[in-house]
Amino acid sequence: MKKIPLLLLLALLLTGCPDRRDGKPTAENMADEEAELSEVAFDELEGWHKDNAEEMIGVFSANCEKIQKLKTPFIGNSQIKIDSRDYQRVCMEFSREKINQSAEFKAFVEKNFTAYLIQMNGNAEGKFTAYYESEIRASKTRHGQYVYPVYGRPADLVELNLKDFDPDLPNMRLVGRLSGQKMLPYHTRAEIEKAPFAAPVLLWGDSAVDIHIMQIQGSAVAKLDDGTQVRIGYADNNGRRFKGIGSILLSKGLLKSGKADMISIKKWLAAHPIEGQKLMRENERYIFHRIIEGKGPIGAFGLPLTAGRSLAVDRQYIPLGALMWLSTYTPDKKPLNKMVAAQDIGSAIKGAVRGDYFWGSGGDEILTHAGKMNSTGHYYILIPKGTADGK
Repeated sequence: MKKIPLLLLLALLLTGCPDRRDGKPTAENMADEEAELSEVAFDELEGWHKDNAEEMIGVFSANCEKIQKLKTPFIGNSQIKIDSRDYQRVCMEFSREKINQSAEFKAFVEKNFTAYLIQMNGNAEGKFTAYYESEIRASKTRHGQYVYPVYGRPADLVELNLKDFDPDLPNMRLVGRLSGQKMLPYHTRAEIEKAPFAAPVLLWGDSAVDIHIMQIQGSAVAKLDDGTQVRIGYADNNGRRFKGIGSILLSKGLLKSGKADMISIKKWLAAHPIEGQKLMRENERYIFHRIIEGKGPIGAFGLPLTAGRSLAVDRQYIPLGALMWLSTYTPDKKPLNKMVAAQDIGSAIKGAVRGDYFWGSGGDEILTHAGKMNSTGHYYILIPKGTADGK
């Protein structure tokens, strides 16, 4: 197999981390490590001939529409480089061929792409979890049980990027607020939740736990008390450090190891509302939302996510918009081998071989499946032929 070393750059490690689905990291954290790409034949991909890739046609078409508009030399901002001109050439060919069947699309991919196994220090195994678009019950007005605010982006939240001041500085987004002529860290979750807080209220929810889970997932469908529904998406965050509620409960011995799936977490929080509120506030990161139009939650690549075909990755390694082949297992240990697209990021998705599989949209039933996925596996990146050795 052809091995291609990729030198990963060293960058500053700051407090604060990208949030799940935000697309706006507060800091870039890169490891001083080397990764490898190993070229493989498509016949070597587990399940390649069994995957019904027809629904990937629409995903790839949407990716192409975005990539065709790029003016930058590379897809994304990552350590694995894909020449945008090569991708645009492939997209033009795809548009000309009018592909609408799975077999046709896979033949097109075989003709125009090369598959590379991604490894770190010779190890191709990584961790794969899943996420979903959650569901909350809400109202446009505060009344009855609808007392928990869903905040929009506050007007006093400011941001700066170090690179705007000096091109030699890291491309790093910092979030805060102004106090006189000084920029301070923005309010913590506890400070925000202790009303009154100066931010627009989009909706009023009936469950603090559901709103917290919505913030972890980054988006939700809100079923309103008037019989309608709206989709809520990510708007911004307070720049504070993220700490998962599952790890908080585990560290305090309130849940047993292996029992910290989202359903178990939700049940515990609902059964212990006072203590649960205190523990949720240990996660200082707070997400502000916006009402969005259209289908599907919007990922960090700026496109609606597709159930079972969108993957959140660490974009320090994987360029958003790239086609990939995923080989892992479902929560019930069934093989999961399929083509996906790197379209999102997440606060816990760190490393060259690390992915978060978008399960879909729904309530507790889908949470039962997505919240339990914690599988080992590996993946491959599909790079247009013509891109020089993936560098």
